[in-house]
Amino acid sequence: MLNVQRLKVLREVAARGSFSAAADALSYSQPAVSQAVATLEAETGVTLIERDRRGVRPTAAGEVLVGHAEAILARLDVAESEVAAIAGVRGGHLRIASFPTAGATLIPVAVATFRAAHPLVTLTLAEGEPEEIAPRLREGEFDLVLLFEFQGVSEGLGAGMRRLELLEDPMHLALPKGHALASKSKLRLEDLASESWVQTSASSPCARHVVRSCHAAGFEPRVSFESDDYQTVQGLVASGVGVALIPQLALSTVREDIAIRSLYPRSPVRSVLAATPRGTPVMPAVSTMLEVLQSAARSFEQAGG
Repeated sequence: MLNVQRLKVLREVAARGSFSAAADALSYSQPAVSQAVATLEAETGVTLIERDRRGVRPTAAGEVLVGHAEAILARLDVAESEVAAIAGVRGGHLRIASFPTAGATLIPVAVATFRAAHPLVTLTLAEGEPEEIAPRLREGEFDLVLLFEFQGVSEGLGAGMRRLELLEDPMHLALPKGHALASKSKLRLEDLASESWVQTSASSPCARHVVRSCHAAGFEPRVSFESDDYQTVQGLVASGVGVALIPQLALSTVREDIAIRSLYPRSPVRSVLAATPRGTPVMPAVSTMLEVLQSAARSFEQAGG
């Protein structure tokens, strides 16, 4: 009988194209990954992985076995979920993923609260942008994910999942401390048409929404610098090279040499939501974590971010 753990190894090698990358993903040593594949090849009597200067890839037989492995492992995940649902929140494994700014604010509070009440449940956390982790939720890789989407804008994330709105996360304007507009009583986005901008990478959802918002205000933003680290964005704003729109979740720590202002009549807002796969039983651990996340979100909003 084929070993489940070795099937997982084969799947990772095929997906990642190298033994070392598979070892990193599985927290194995590279020799252990090589040995697992070699054992599978001995058990099946065929070569499953081809190795050459360009890397590794599955043979025809390997592709067939990987396909079956995907189905087998998916069924095992479902079985584990259903057994865990019967067992309640007394054990099992809760797999969470989050976008970075929620991962730095909401998630630590929620994880600490959950673990204090349910220490026998194993929690794991992955990080990624919504467009990266939403498909992995639908594929069964996670039990619960935190996503965001901008109001009035469909990013195509909602299919195949249950959604729970947690909070509204407004984007505030960051300017150098001594900027002439920092003291303006009603600061509008159109007042910034002549400014240079600092934003996240152009392909990111936040950057796309900054551009959409500027277009709605009647101008094309002149982007001088890009960084996906909001602390770096704050530093660039402080240096005077541009202004930026930064989500409130990313403003838990604010530099003293920048000014943070809300826009009039309303700042752009993104909705933060928790999502679970549609069509599978909701484990008690997931339901409990959703309640914990709602409480953490309320506390965050009451504290004013």
